[in-house]
Amino acid sequence: MSKYVLITSGVCSSLGKGVAAASIGSLLECSGLKVAMIKCDPYINVDAGNISPYQHGEVFVTEDGAETDLDLGNFSRFTNVNLTDDDCITIGKVYDTVIKNERAGRYNGRTVQVIPHITDEIKRRILSIGSHSNADVVIVEVGGTVGDIESIPYLEAIRQLIHELGRNNSVSIHLTLVPAITGGELKTKPTQHAVKQLQEAGIQPDILLCRCESVLDENLRKKVALFCNVSPSAVFTSTDVERSIYELPVLFHKEKIDAKILEKLNLKADTCDISPWTNFLDKLQHPAKKVTIAMVGKRDYLDDFYKSVRESLFHAAVTSFQADLTIKKIDAETLEHIDDIGSYFTDVDGIIIPGNYGQRGFLGLLSTVRYAREHNIPYLGIDLGMQLMAIETARTILKWEDADSTEFVHRSAHPIISLPEEQMGLSSTGIMKLGAGTVRIAKGTKLAEIYGKTTINERHRSKYTFDRRYAEVMTENGLITSAAAVPDGQTEAFEWADHTFGIGVQFHPEFISRPTKPHPLFTAFIAAALHI
Repeated sequence: MSKYVLITSGVCSSLGKGVAAASIGSLLECSGLKVAMIKCDPYINVDAGNISPYQHGEVFVTEDGAETDLDLGNFSRFTNVNLTDDDCITIGKVYDTVIKNERAGRYNGRTVQVIPHITDEIKRRILSIGSHSNADVVIVEVGGTVGDIESIPYLEAIRQLIHELGRNNSVSIHLTLVPAITGGELKTKPTQHAVKQLQEAGIQPDILLCRCESVLDENLRKKVALFCNVSPSAVFTSTDVERSIYELPVLFHKEKIDAKILEKLNLKADTCDISPWTNFLDKLQHPAKKVTIAMVGKRDYLDDFYKSVRESLFHAAVTSFQADLTIKKIDAETLEHIDDIGSYFTDVDGIIIPGNYGQRGFLGLLSTVRYAREHNIPYLGIDLGMQLMAIETARTILKWEDADSTEFVHRSAHPIISLPEEQMGLSSTGIMKLGAGTVRIAKGTKLAEIYGKTTINERHRSKYTFDRRYAEVMTENGLITSAAAVPDGQTEAFEWADHTFGIGVQFHPEFISRPTKPHPLFTAFIAAALHI
């Protein structure tokens, strides 16, 4: 039977509950245990696919094609868990299932209510992960903040689970904020109030994880423990990291959080081998090289917009080359109003355009692609970043000024990029291609050299694709088709002939990169940027 670690938070959002849960999962794996990871999201959306990145950051795509919260990306990067759609439980999914059950008459005429029907469905989904995964420990992160009206069904379900599982089969961890006021004094009152709210929901935390600028001293630990009804030995500190979130597993291990969890769950582990993390941090803290990559994206984009891409570049720079990475954020819309964009790229070693949607910044992105091609700067394009290579070739070299994507212009004499249905003369429905798919790489290409094989499996999140009617003329003008999807044959990658490194891919390699196992495409890109 699986045991459960249930993680909640209080005071305010964005305290780092996702990376804390992921770090705990990593430490338990380092202790030889099999873990499963779950994110419970309180929004009514069925999934994260339609949520603006300005509100919720990037959409992380699982192997089975689920569009999920970005915290599942953290889970994937910190642990070895192969996440699926089931690991992201939104309240929208829960309500949808309950309503369908009611319409099918499965509740035998009973009045359908939050308790027990919604809470039972939440519990069923959580317990199902434990039984199907055969994990020793299932880590459940409850999104939102205690006190939010949206989180009430989850908290009630967690309360019931703790009671039904028994105190030795579950552990409640509450992440709170201990802020520092002017002068540097740490104040514990917000944490006291947050724990009180959790207790009002019927949950007594077993462990408190206090997010603060500096480590809590013994007196503050005792004060927090006294007012929050926990043992002083169960009060831990999550301080701000110096350079990377990947410091957290090591910091948590030094605090002995993993040992406390194992003690509470009556689990034993002979050793906890955190050497992969310490080795990674040693490379990070002693860089031998420096590399600067320009990332061109939407106006005022936040780091979380392209979180997986940023992390993948970081993995490749540190693990593969012990390099200090600087990512230069560039707004594509700003480039649209500049005749000579060269000043934005004089200090960069490589350029990347990650996946984007919508027409905003299109001309700036197109100018970036042209600049990278003409100035022989290492370039990596993902999704739209690949499609732009074809549009730029058509406009600049072939002089097809109206070449475009039907995502932006519905009627064009040269619709280089369009929906697969449009290419077949059918009415367009815009079905999203999601999840893992087989890709066949052409022999003798740079891509084949990078992967060391000609058949790969990569994740997708796209609607639009290159129209293969233009493949021959593109090849004649220096844009080589280097990979295709199996079995439909849709174009999956381009390469610029006679270029240092100019590769665009339709798939999203960033979703499978890990700190200690960088994706080969990002490694090759950083190598080109470093002139290796």
